[in-house]
Amino acid sequence: MCTVTFLPLTSNNFILTSNRDEQRLRETTPPKKYIENGVEMVFPKDKTAGGTWIGTSSKNRLICVLNGAFEKHVKKKKYKKSRGVIAKEILKEDDFLQYVKNLDLKDIEPFTMVIIDWNEERLNLYELIWDETKKYFTKLKNEPKIWSSSTLYSNAIKEKRKQWFYKWIGENEFTLDAILNFHHSENGDKEQSVLMKRSYVETVSITSVKKQSNLIEMLYEDVVHNQKSIYKCT
Repeated sequence: MCTVTFLPLTSNNFILTSNRDEQRLRETTPPKKYIENGVEMVFPKDKTAGGTWIGTSSKNRLICVLNGAFEKHVKKKKYKKSRGVIAKEILKEDDFLQYVKNLDLKDIEPFTMVIIDWNEERLNLYELIWDETKKYFTKLKNEPKIWSSSTLYSNAIKEKRKQWFYKWIGENEFTLDAILNFHHSENGDKEQSVLMKRSYVETVSITSVKKQSNLIEMLYEDVVHNQKSIYKCT
């Protein structure tokens, strides 16, 4: 949930990929299908909080969560609700725009959420940021983008990672294999690279969702145990 890229393929097709940088021993259940309130959802589950950092739903929606907002924050001992649980709630909503508008985020840890909502003609890309004071909800252009978690990366490092990404864009076609290679890259300092590793946190998994017409697939790689799986979301 700490490095995310978005690649538009056509007006309503895309690839979104997320590196989860977390404590190595934090337990995760690989992606599977869940049905809640009659809504089908596919996501990997965080066993600690019960939520997810990336998932799709039968509402034609994808959610991806990053820790932090614009700057690194001081973590409190307790919060009202997990950000990953909020992600699941947005996946299930009929009118998620109204839900986000009314969403009370008091006592929720800062986060950045990437939301993709689509129909047969086009997709809409949104960014929801909560900084403990204000909620920022923005509709973004349908163009390549990279996000890096503010809890792990300074603004200077985030800018450097953008430069890596833009360089990659200029040298590669938008394919699943190519973007996965980027998410496995170890540019320069291992602690700041896309596939990162520090003494207390490292890239533990890579999840990529590709939508191509009516086919939506979620590729999940458990980096720690070197295991891969592909789940068809439709």
